[in-house]
Amino acid sequence: MASGKKVLSELVQESVNTNSSPSGLKITDMRMAVVASNYDYPIIRIDTNQGIYGIGEVRDAGHKENALQFKSMLLGQNPCNVDMIFHAIKRFGNWGREGGGVSGIEIALWDLVGKVYGVPCYQFLGGKYRDRIRLYADTPAPAEPTPEGYAERVLGRKKMGLTFIKFDVGIHVLRGYVEDGVVGTPTKYEYGLGRRWTARGTAIGAQLTDKGIARFVEIVSAVREAVGWDIPLAVDHFGPITVNDGIRLGRALEPYGLAWMEDIIPWWDVEGNLQVTRAINVPTLNGEDIYLWDGWREMIERRAIDIIQPDLLTAGGMLETKKIADYAERYGLPTVLHFAGSPIAFMANLHCAAAIPSFIALENHALDLPFWKDLVTGLSEPLIEEGYVRVPEKPGLGVDLNYEGIEANLRFPGLFEPTDEWNNPKLGFWQPDRRWDK
Repeated sequence: MASGKKVLSELVQESVNTNSSPSGLKITDMRMAVVASNYDYPIIRIDTNQGIYGIGEVRDAGHKENALQFKSMLLGQNPCNVDMIFHAIKRFGNWGREGGGVSGIEIALWDLVGKVYGVPCYQFLGGKYRDRIRLYADTPAPAEPTPEGYAERVLGRKKMGLTFIKFDVGIHVLRGYVEDGVVGTPTKYEYGLGRRWTARGTAIGAQLTDKGIARFVEIVSAVREAVGWDIPLAVDHFGPITVNDGIRLGRALEPYGLAWMEDIIPWWDVEGNLQVTRAINVPTLNGEDIYLWDGWREMIERRAIDIIQPDLLTAGGMLETKKIADYAERYGLPTVLHFAGSPIAFMANLHCAAAIPSFIALENHALDLPFWKDLVTGLSEPLIEEGYVRVPEKPGLGVDLNYEGIEANLRFPGLFEPTDEWNNPKLGFWQPDRRWDK
């Protein structure tokens, strides 16, 4: 009997992928490199005493210091204790780009743990609901914001094989084409941002005219007719406009079967979003700058929007985004994922999207960047098939750093150079005589 147990034990041991000794892992270093792009990509590498490392990313245009400020807290910690580490550092993040450091570290830790245990990251989120992730193409405005120009740009996305398309159409489309598209001008004598100064989403002293709204309708109509009615079509970048103008514009665009109107009102104005959502029959979407489940709670519980759109590089990483999406599903709100980053964050999004039951589509801001794929190794080829991307099955995120590709596209010199100046605590939230994990 004893020998039988020994045989069974040996079989079990042989079947387990022991890439490292998890209980003995310690974080020894964190380094960064910043890739220059349409949005900069500050890339994180967390090293350990066993030679295995994890990679992550700070949100677009975020400062690398958003992550490095936590280095002294991470050194010596076991990276497998992801929740404990996240619990300790999340209090120091904030909405928008200020949540990027916390989120990027969380992703790097999960990548590291996935490599340690030899499983893809989606397994840590509860497994997957789908094998392929649908992308939606972001389409920037054309140089000449005419209906014909927009139609041409969006048709270009369709020719790429994308089956879900969004395009950016904002107040700028009225300049030079509809002189009286907007009535009133914000005062130029405010402190701060001058003419760009806004209060809770309202363009102070400005209001859309019927002619201005008609121009929006003309553009959306032209795009819809060009791409056909079988393609889900969404629109973004309206503001800043008032709640009343958001309602007027939403009602005017109802005949065109839009998948959603995005960021009509700033995310922090929950009541304003709620008023617009209840008044129009076009789905509303918002939330790329909201940090943590706590930040999302009121928006979800009040059902102030129809579709949530967290950005996991803002929201707190993969597991926190999964929690946000699951909570939204309880209130009947599906999830779209906002993404504007490198292939590292892209892979994190694929794993997260695979684990969300109410998932719709994942954004892609990199369709026009020829160097984008060269930043990593391990991407499938072709990456996009009929508008979908396969969920990776390799350990961790499923990709590795391509140092040559990163070095060729650096924002400034420094390819994962030493960051010893961040080894010792120097910020107010860290006190050497108090253990944050005790």
